[in-house]
Amino acid sequence: MMFRAWGHPNIKATQKNTLEFTKEDYVTPEGDCIVGVNADFDTAKLREFVKKHKHVKITIRTGGLQEVILAKTNPSFNDEKEIVIRLGEYESERTFAVRADKAAKHLSRELVKALQSGSPIEVNVEEATE
Repeated sequence: MMFRAWGHPNIKATQKNTLEFTKEDYVTPEGDCIVGVNADFDTAKLREFVKKHKHVKITIRTGGLQEVILAKTNPSFNDEKEIVIRLGEYESERTFAVRADKAAKHLSRELVKALQSGSPIEVNVEEATE
């Protein structure tokens, strides 16, 4: 499954514990975990995914660059506006995945620069083997 989002000049990607995509069309300078705005994900499809799969591989692509994040899905995910990926175990309706191997600050700075330019982002969500 794939969804699209966009970069934004205020993206910092410095948060050490989380990474987020939002359907909002902006990010404030305080939103240090947000790496994509105007996301067009389908919550119902993501809910089905977390019901069927325990592990997820999330591939973020923009401007010829790519990052891969591996994590455990959260069956409680059910947010219409945000997808949060966490290093830790905290689960809420906003949390799509926990025990991730990367947070926002772990993304390559080259990728972050592309995000800051407002580049389109492609996010691929697929089952990961343990």
